[in-house]
Amino acid sequence: MGTSRASARSVVFAPLDPHSRAETVVRRLTDAITFGLLTDAEQLPSETDLAAQFGVSRVTVREALVALRQQNLVETRRGRGGGSFVRAPAAAADRSLRSRLSELSLPNLRDTADHYAAVAGAAARLAAQRADADDILRIEEVDADVAGPPHRMERAYHLEVAAVAQSARLAREEIRFATELGTLLWSPILQSVDGAYDPHAEHRAITAAIAAGDGDLARGLTEKHIETAVERLVTLHLTLVEP
Repeated sequence: MGTSRASARSVVFAPLDPHSRAETVVRRLTDAITFGLLTDAEQLPSETDLAAQFGVSRVTVREALVALRQQNLVETRRGRGGGSFVRAPAAAADRSLRSRLSELSLPNLRDTADHYAAVAGAAARLAAQRADADDILRIEEVDADVAGPPHRMERAYHLEVAAVAQSARLAREEIRFATELGTLLWSPILQSVDGAYDPHAEHRAITAAIAAGDGDLARGLTEKHIETAVERLVTLHLTLVEP
């Protein structure tokens, strides 16, 4: 699971599109904080390091940190041992996720989710063709991680399947969608929509199909798993946006 988490974190600090500005830095870090990739009280890299990693100016980073402080997601401490530190209270994370969801249109949400289902499904099909016994064990270990939040396990599971697929392009797409959509799709706020949500049974079925080398079944089960999550997200969207 460590490799998947490290890959997801690498996307957080990957260089931005040349046309992106402070709001993109804010969105990237907000997603990482609310999803738990950056944990409460964790120190962020320095402004200089953030600017270098994102490929932006220090002024842009400074502007983004101001916005994050205003959202109570980051605090800056002065003096020795100072710097910018993550604040990740559950209530703030919940408000941030709900706010982001309300900004999306249903057509955009469904279109993005359809694309993600296609990517994740293709990764599962290839994983079924290419996985060995050690690969299956790693996938099972990720799904068995019940100590952490279920939404973090969800994303780690799909990242591991993408890694087992042995397609660098699909793995990058999985990581991109995990950052773009996974924060919402596997969000803990969906517990309020479906309190009985338990992904482990669906994961076990997908893993069994991969272990059996049944690519079509693995793909179909993965796409259905994501479609079910999307419907929960749509239901929540309607309660937030519709009059």
